[in-house]
Amino acid sequence: MARKLKSDKILFMATLLLICVSVVMVYSASAVYAMDKYGEPYFFLVRQAMWAALGMAMLGIVMRVDYRLYKQPVVIWTALGVVALALVAVLFSAPINSARRWFGFGGIGVQPSELAKLAAILFIAALLERRMHRIDEISYSLLPIGVVLLVLVVLILLEPDFGTAMSLAIIAAVMVFAAGLNYRYIFGTLLASLPIIYIVLMGAAYRRRRLLAFLNPWGDPLGDGFQIIQSLIAVGTGGVFGRGLMGGVQKLFYLPEPHTDFIYAVVGEELGLVGATAVLICFCVIAWRGLRVALRAPDAFGSLLALGLTTMMAVQAFVNISVVIGLMPTKGIPLPFVSAGGSSLVINLVGMGILLNVSQQATGT
Repeated sequence: MARKLKSDKILFMATLLLICVSVVMVYSASAVYAMDKYGEPYFFLVRQAMWAALGMAMLGIVMRVDYRLYKQPVVIWTALGVVALALVAVLFSAPINSARRWFGFGGIGVQPSELAKLAAILFIAALLERRMHRIDEISYSLLPIGVVLLVLVVLILLEPDFGTAMSLAIIAAVMVFAAGLNYRYIFGTLLASLPIIYIVLMGAAYRRRRLLAFLNPWGDPLGDGFQIIQSLIAVGTGGVFGRGLMGGVQKLFYLPEPHTDFIYAVVGEELGLVGATAVLICFCVIAWRGLRVALRAPDAFGSLLALGLTTMMAVQAFVNISVVIGLMPTKGIPLPFVSAGGSSLVINLVGMGILLNVSQQATGT
C-alpha cells in the first residue's frame, strides 16, 4: 500500500504565522507614510495582502509538484537562461534609489535577483547530485558551479546589490560543503576572495560610508548613521511588551523604509521583546525543520535542495535582523515572509512550497 504523503505541518505553520505577522505589521508600519504619499492608508496593506494571497496559492501548487521534476536539464537551464536575461535587462531599467534592481509592470516591481537565488539552488543541487562522488576534483565538480555563480554574482553586483550577491555565494558554499567538499577548499576560496571583497566594498563611496556608519553611527547621526540610530531607538524603546500595535513612533518619518528593510524594528517597538522574539523563534523553527527535511530526504538532490532553500531563508533573516539591531552594516535585504515586497515574498513562498514537497517524501516522518 502506498504511503500517504504528509507535509511538515510545523514548518507550514511557522511560515503561515510569519505571513500573518507580515500583513498586520506592513499596515502598521506603512499607514501614515502611505497616507502622506498616496492619500490612501491601505495602499501597502492591499498590495501586501494580494502578494501574500498569490504567494500562498503558489505554495499550495508547488508543494504538490514532485521536487524531482526540478532536476530535469530543461527546467534548470530554462530557469538560468531566463534569470540571466532578466539580470542583464534590468541593468537598462530606470534607476530607483540609485540602483537598477527592479522591473516595473503597472506599478508593480519585480526583482530578478530573487529568482536568481532559486535558479542557482536548483542548478547546484542537481549538479552536485551527479558529481559529488568526485567533489574534490575541482574542474569536474566545482568549475561549472563557479562559472554560473560568477556570472550571476557579477550581474547582481552591477545593479548594485552587494547583499544579495554575498547571500548567493554563502548559499553555494554551504551546499558544496555539505556535499563533501574538503573544508580546506572552502577556506582557501574565502581567503582568495578577501581582496576582491575588499575592493568591492571600498570601490563604492556609499559602501564605504555604510561601513563607517556601522562602526560609528553617531559620527554622522543625520546622514549615513541615521538609519541605524533610528532603528536602535525603535528596538530599545519597545521594552518587553512594546508600545502596542499602531503605537510606534519611529515609523512616523524617522525610520526610513519602516515597512520593508526595517520592519523588524517596528515589530520590536510595537510588540516589544516578546513580539520580536516570537518572530525570531519562527525563523529558528523554519531553519530547524528545514535542516530536518534535508537530513531525511530520500535522495541527494532532495537533501541538497532542502539545504539550499533553508539556507536562503535563514541567511536573509539573519542578515536583516543583524542590520536592524546594529550587528552588521546596512544592507538592502528584506526580512523573509515579513517585509513588504512582492517578488521576495512570492519567491520565498515558492521555495517553501518546494521544501514542503521534499518533506512529504522524507523518511522517518
